[in-house]
Amino acid sequence: MSDWYSLDRAHEILTTFKNFAVVGCSDDPRRASYGVARFLKKEGYEVVPVNPLCPECLGMTSYPDLASIPDDFDVEVVDLFRRSEFVSAHVDEAIAAGAKAVWMQLGVIDEDAARRAEDAGMLVVMDRCPAQDLPRFAG
Repeated sequence: MSDWYSLDRAHEILTTFKNFAVVGCSDDPRRASYGVARFLKKEGYEVVPVNPLCPECLGMTSYPDLASIPDDFDVEVVDLFRRSEFVSAHVDEAIAAGAKAVWMQLGVIDEDAARRAEDAGMLVVMDRCPAQDLPRFAG
């Protein structure tokens, strides 16, 4: 039984890593990706938006893909705000980028991609949200 869906795995990722690449980050404040990226920044995480359609998100430069992120940013967690059918390619990008973890947001599930990421030595969580999970660890 995989722990991809577990709060314990979410806790491990959130307490081990501080650098998030948010794939699918929107410049629209009404979108969940915008809110989660803003939340992560507020909580002290470093965030880099990734979206080929938005040159800027949350006042930060947004990159078209993970490979375009400057080398001085150590991509530790790739947070995926993409539909499940698009996740596989982003997981391959995360593996190529040397990321340490893949986080698939609520409703985003691709167990084959999760297995590939784990086989590459990455931690994986899916169908979870850091903005919901992180407050559970406080207090």
